[in-house]
Amino acid sequence: MTGQNRLGSETSPYLRQHADNPVDWYAWGDEAFSAARSSGRPILLSVGYSACHWCHVMAHECFEDDEVAAVMNERFVNVKVDREERPDVDSVYMDAVQAMTGRGGWPMTVFLTPQGEPFYGGTYFPKAQFLQLMQAIDDVWTNRRGDVQKNVDELMKAIRASGAVEPAAEVPGLGELNAVLQTLANNFDKDWGGFGSAPKFPNSMNLELLLRVAVFGRSQGAGAIVTLSLDGMAAGGIYDHLGGGFARYSVDQRWLVPHFEKMLYDQALIARLYLHAWQASGEARLLQVCTETIEYVLRDLRLTSGGFASAEDADSLDASGHSHEGAFYTWTPDEFRAVLGPAADAAIEWYGVSDEGNFEGRTILNRMHERGRLVRTPEIEAARVALLAARSSRPRPLLDDKVLTEWNGLMLSTLAEAAAATGRADWLAAAIANGEFLLRELRTSSGRWHRSWQADGGARHAALAHDHAAVVDAFTRLAEATGEARWIEAAGEAADGLLDHFWHPEQGGVFTTADDAEPLIVRQKDLLDNATPSANSTAAVALARLAALTGEMRYAHQADQILQLLAPVIARAGSAVGNLLIAVDRRRTGITEVAVVGDRPDLVRAVQRPYLPDVVLAWGEPYDSPLWEQREEGLAYVCRNFACQAPQSTVEGLLEQLTIRPGG
Repeated sequence: MTGQNRLGSETSPYLRQHADNPVDWYAWGDEAFSAARSSGRPILLSVGYSACHWCHVMAHECFEDDEVAAVMNERFVNVKVDREERPDVDSVYMDAVQAMTGRGGWPMTVFLTPQGEPFYGGTYFPKAQFLQLMQAIDDVWTNRRGDVQKNVDELMKAIRASGAVEPAAEVPGLGELNAVLQTLANNFDKDWGGFGSAPKFPNSMNLELLLRVAVFGRSQGAGAIVTLSLDGMAAGGIYDHLGGGFARYSVDQRWLVPHFEKMLYDQALIARLYLHAWQASGEARLLQVCTETIEYVLRDLRLTSGGFASAEDADSLDASGHSHEGAFYTWTPDEFRAVLGPAADAAIEWYGVSDEGNFEGRTILNRMHERGRLVRTPEIEAARVALLAARSSRPRPLLDDKVLTEWNGLMLSTLAEAAAATGRADWLAAAIANGEFLLRELRTSSGRWHRSWQADGGARHAALAHDHAAVVDAFTRLAEATGEARWIEAAGEAADGLLDHFWHPEQGGVFTTADDAEPLIVRQKDLLDNATPSANSTAAVALARLAALTGEMRYAHQADQILQLLAPVIARAGSAVGNLLIAVDRRRTGITEVAVVGDRPDLVRAVQRPYLPDVVLAWGEPYDSPLWEQREEGLAYVCRNFACQAPQSTVEGLLEQLTIRPGG
């Protein structure tokens, strides 16, 4: 096979990475399934994403190899999927792989019937093993079709069972919350922070839950877990000490050695966590990490369109032109001295740089030798700026420049909150530009949404429940940050689209795909909080907050139904319910509504600066809501279920009514 295959016309950077493979790739769609049906060949489905290190390894070993490609082309219809563009497809077949193997990951390799039913799968395969596997699959497909059907039946049963949930009669309560808090405490790494051992992920939603519990005074140990974890992550190599931002996870228990890919959703969730921890504590080091993470996104992931790119790769070219994981980020003492001259010794000590290194003979910068001491002296800050400038001349990791609605929504929520809390006008301007980009490029003239956008090809793929829920939350927070009524209107329209096209009327909760979307072999619901919050937990949070801002009780009722649906999930999900339990606990404690009427920036600022996780804020332009009815100019109103306390004209009086009390 010569020239580009079909993936050359795709907009996904991940699919384009495979456009020059000798494999006769198809993108997911009718063309591929028609080819499988007409030829009688099974489908070889390969799922990955652009920043995935092991996806690159398998691509080099297998998909770029003529011998492997010849077998693939002769015996299979080969389909390549970007899991970030199509998490609905990825989720269905990941359930199958996990049912088969007990684990999952990427790259994911699944063999399907021409009808899309899975019968075997796994993750990464090296060349020799992959060739053997394809031979075995071809033999089974050709000679033992009954075994194939037996596997299909078992896997389809497992896939359906994975999403089978009967809603509870009531929303979850304190018992379910406390059980998960105990699980988190049992799994806490008392030496390095975080949960469990290697590989170690930030688990930002669980830490958000623990921060909330600690601030409300309901757990003696929750605050210590949060503090040690935040300091551990920010000290390790998982954090970029020069440019800000976090890698996806650490391969070791100490947070030192990451897989170096940097994902937009991680920046959104982790920056928000450090923001809230700073709001609650006032600790400068926490604000520094939040600030540098946001600045990384604005500097390196923001596109001229106003959207945020999805990720940066783990691999990049070293000084010899060879691609290596982490080449962009690691240093030697001599490289420090070449940049800093006489000032190098202090920076070498600060960042733990050594001759022997800590990663393949080079050093991943870190502060593990002085955890918790992050605020730099002027000398070290000058060194950081110089080192960052020098690093910018290195070959950068590949940028995945597609814009995902869901991930942009997550980042927009964080950016709007951070701009409001810190008073950063530049952050607020970036947040507004991102909101306007989403409305302009990802929402259609009929009000429906797309999932993905790329400059060369525009918007593609029908939006999922994840996308709708994330933009509902983002637009409500942008309304709170700007005082502009247009964002409440946009949030309401997105919420209506979510409930009109994704809602399950019999059981409650939202399906991943819309009622008029391409049918997959099952119609799933996204129930668990993993790397990103689930569509259902995000919807529960966003709908409850929107109801509190607008007085539209339908949204609150649907949020309650989601919590009832997810109640049975909590007991069996371990700790993969952090965002859900935030919604549960907020439902239990209730939401406080604040309306600031007229031109009172001091009162607005008083609400925006502190950590008030259960407060919604209406100010600026009035919109259709009980919060604006019969209100007097120049006053702040603190309300519960739209029943308000005495209006306040001073910051002191307002803060007294808003004080978080232990046990709240």
